[in-house]
Amino acid sequence: MADNRDLQPYLERLGTARILCIGDVMLDHTIYGEVARVSPEAPVPVLSVERELKSLGGAGNVLRNLWALGTSPSFISVIGDDDTGREIGRLLEAQDGTEVHVLVQPQRATTVKTRYIAANHQLLRADRHSAVPLDPYIREDLLRLARELVTDRAVVIVSDYGEGVLTEGVALEIIRAGCEAGARVIVDPQGGDPIRYRGAHLVRPSRGELARATGMPVATAGEIAVAGRALIDRCSFGGVLVTLGGEGSLLVTAAGIVRLERTASGEVYDPSGAEDTLIAALGAGVAAGMTPVDAARFANVAAGAAAGRVGTAIIYGSELRSRLGGDADGAPGKLVSPAVAMARAEEWHRQGLRVGFTNGCFDLLHPGHVALLRQAKAACDRLVVGLNSDASAARLKGPSRPIENETLRAAALGAHAAVDLVVIFEADTPVELIRALRPQLLVKGTDYRADEVVGADLVKSGGGEILLAEVMPGYGTSTSARSAR
Repeated sequence: MADNRDLQPYLERLGTARILCIGDVMLDHTIYGEVARVSPEAPVPVLSVERELKSLGGAGNVLRNLWALGTSPSFISVIGDDDTGREIGRLLEAQDGTEVHVLVQPQRATTVKTRYIAANHQLLRADRHSAVPLDPYIREDLLRLARELVTDRAVVIVSDYGEGVLTEGVALEIIRAGCEAGARVIVDPQGGDPIRYRGAHLVRPSRGELARATGMPVATAGEIAVAGRALIDRCSFGGVLVTLGGEGSLLVTAAGIVRLERTASGEVYDPSGAEDTLIAALGAGVAAGMTPVDAARFANVAAGAAAGRVGTAIIYGSELRSRLGGDADGAPGKLVSPAVAMARAEEWHRQGLRVGFTNGCFDLLHPGHVALLRQAKAACDRLVVGLNSDASAARLKGPSRPIENETLRAAALGAHAAVDLVVIFEADTPVELIRALRPQLLVKGTDYRADEVVGADLVKSGGGEILLAEVMPGYGTSTSARSAR
């Protein structure tokens, strides 16, 4: 595996990276279920629906990845005046810290892609869309917004899904505005003649798109290099990042060609969502000051992390820290904000994973705590630990507590292999955190009764269960002088 530890210092700069994303937003509607029989009406599987999930897709998924990486993104797109458009509006509002400008065009159908999933495999995808060009007044409003916002953005990402937002010269106008403002423009193209992206700094075609754009062979790395340089010369691109699916990517510039191998953990179920992660990470890397080669390396690592997940996944900066070769114990990267924890839990629910939750002050982590964490993780796929803040612990335990501050306590918890995330909460109880995460398992020690466990009613009402873990003698979770509730 390639050593990417030299990219780690750039992670700290992602928080100040200002990026504008413009493109086709759509709704990803995923229906999960189980297939146990074949239909008697036709030789097709019968999906017994268990749950549904709606999330931002297309350029919206690029925005979600920019947010997850910790950047400061802005977003411009167009929706229709319909139920799907209104659902997208609600999902965009949930992206805290993002600046969103969504224009509404009447008589326009907002795109929705519905995927049917069983056992982590996609059975069918059904699309509803209307790829009509923008009305003239909507077009002018969009370009006006773009020209205003590019003035203080380091990077502009043009995410073209062929749904009409960027057709008829709109993409070219945005690229010109970005270049004039000194921004780096990165394009995720949608087939057709790439001349409409003329002047972009980086363009990300697939191998097939490169072949269609140039009419040249692309079977080998050498052929891709020749075709890529031909595209650069014709369209005045700064570089071309050619994606090769599970094989990784090739960065072609005037200076040469760089091969980037992709390593994904587990089976690759839906590689298409990984390209949204790749373009977001590429833009984030450039905005953080990386060279094109380093940004491509960074994006390749992020895409590899996303490729093994179901649907349109998002990758967090904390995940990339360990994937880049640092934080061998994974501890610092496990401490996240409540908002990030909620998004991570949503991804785990999407993948059909069982999410567990426990909480406490965990002041001076002792064998009793470790035993509880191990029992909790044995009963779930992902374990989130809610940690009382210093102020919350002091209110519960008295002014002399906690003995260790919240940063040290979080690091100790995060160093434990059983813990997947640590979230610090300020309230006296974690009830709102439990409400947001929707765990299927809530864990406390046997020194509690089930009716005393905070959040038990919420978990049970959602079909989850309460686990009272065995307490080690002398190390109770609620009464020991060294432990916390």
